[in-house]
Amino acid sequence: MPQPNHGVALGAGAFLLWGLAALYWPFLSAAEPAEILAHRMVWSLLAMCVFLLVAGRGWAWLPAVVRSPRRFLPIAAAAALISLNWWGFIYSVSISQTLQASLAYFINPLMSVCLGMVFFSERLRTAQWVAVGLGALAVVVMTVAYGSAPWLSLLMASSFAAYGAVKKYVDLDGMRSLTVETLIMFLPALGFVLYLEVSGAGTMFSVSPGHTALLVGSGFVTAVPLLLFGMAAQRVPLSIIGILQYIAPTMIFLIGWLVQGEEMPPSRWIGFAIVWSALCVFAFDQIRGARSRASARRTEQAAQEHGANEA
Repeated sequence: MPQPNHGVALGAGAFLLWGLAALYWPFLSAAEPAEILAHRMVWSLLAMCVFLLVAGRGWAWLPAVVRSPRRFLPIAAAAALISLNWWGFIYSVSISQTLQASLAYFINPLMSVCLGMVFFSERLRTAQWVAVGLGALAVVVMTVAYGSAPWLSLLMASSFAAYGAVKKYVDLDGMRSLTVETLIMFLPALGFVLYLEVSGAGTMFSVSPGHTALLVGSGFVTAVPLLLFGMAAQRVPLSIIGILQYIAPTMIFLIGWLVQGEEMPPSRWIGFAIVWSALCVFAFDQIRGARSRASARRTEQAAQEHGANEA
């Protein structure tokens, strides 16, 4: 398989797994969202250790990262943000608000654009302003549809957008960065799990072997798509990744609507339609921008080759 196509397959696989995760967490309904989150943190570290071992990366790089506040603090901030995002997703699915999770990841790209403008002085093109405006309108419509602000959607979208922004300051590859993030989460999460088990409130061993296996598997459910995503990002342009990312919220939307039977009154359809319109504008702008950059590179390369031939 050619390298770009291989990268697209890896990226699509990552987002398909993220979408299917909406079906995974309800199987753990015997546990509270906080307990599920703690197990997800604990077993994610195990998963990353396995991946590091298979990849032959070793641990020699870790002490230098931990000893350097400049390198460690951004990773600690990323760990806090992704923990908040994970909790929001688990909680929304556990209370049958899967559509809010879908909405979160539909509006996440628009929030990322806004953060780029505020914190990285990135200038928005006209189409991007239109997309952001439509996204804001969709949130207003959804507020009316839900009877209150879709705070779970806003929490998940803002935490994941902020996570992406903070990762710009991290000077590690995706596998090593996620390993440090899960290492930071590990001790508090393990302490909470042990507390629950000692107090009799934990469900690790009191429900069924299947439940125990699903809790352990939560780490791999978390780590595998992140690993696939990291490999895809190295093989295909970010513009392609930007299009592929809509696979996950589309699947989550279909699961919430068709599988879990959440209500979709006309007001919610209108809100989602506005979001989808915003994303169409956003995706069109991304594709047009990528083509313009590719054309400019070809023109520059042709000019350089022409100059070399004349010399």
